[in-house]
Amino acid sequence: MNIRKYEVLRRISDLGVVGIIRTPNIENGVASSEAVFEGGIDVLEVSTTFPGALDIMKEIIERGRCKGLILGAGTVADAVTARLCIDAGAEFIVSHCFSPEVAAMCNRFGIAYMPGVGTVTEIVRAMEHGVDVVKAFPGEVLGPKFIQAVHGPLPGAQIMPIGGVAPSNLDDWFQAGAFAVGLGSALIKPAGVEGDFPAISETAERIVTQIAQIRAHMK
Repeated sequence: MNIRKYEVLRRISDLGVVGIIRTPNIENGVASSEAVFEGGIDVLEVSTTFPGALDIMKEIIERGRCKGLILGAGTVADAVTARLCIDAGAEFIVSHCFSPEVAAMCNRFGIAYMPGVGTVTEIVRAMEHGVDVVKAFPGEVLGPKFIQAVHGPLPGAQIMPIGGVAPSNLDDWFQAGAFAVGLGSALIKPAGVEGDFPAISETAERIVTQIAQIRAHMK
């Protein structure tokens, strides 16, 4: 058993949110990451959608300004990319769909794998390959009721929605039973544009506080 893998998952669960960095600009990606971290979100996913994602990850680590940060990689479609991300420092891997090959690579290195799913069948298949947490994607299409429905036949399924998650609907997701949520544009572009780093930090801080308040009221 890889203890670190479950430490990472526990951190995500305790915090309740993963910040998603998705940008073609390396410097902006690093600065945005540092701003999110300063706001209290210390779990970040760097999307591999654009070239330079590995450089962003490596630069974040080399600068050393985010002590204690848990860094992951997102939109990982194949095992080769997963291995490159792991070598660059990723401690968890997120995909837009399930891949047995990526699952095997992550299992080999004791890395948490969170694949995108949209049906109960996909969730069960992922769980059978050792997946502990799945990504409900696209969240704006599936909606919070998807999690509620899944928890009928699969009460132990841990589900993190990504896509369509915003401060305005956080309560809906957590009331539905979300393990955590992934936030991208709503966090990185709080005013609709990239590069406003003070606003990013302020937004991150508000989100952390909001999630804590939601969970406190659910007890």
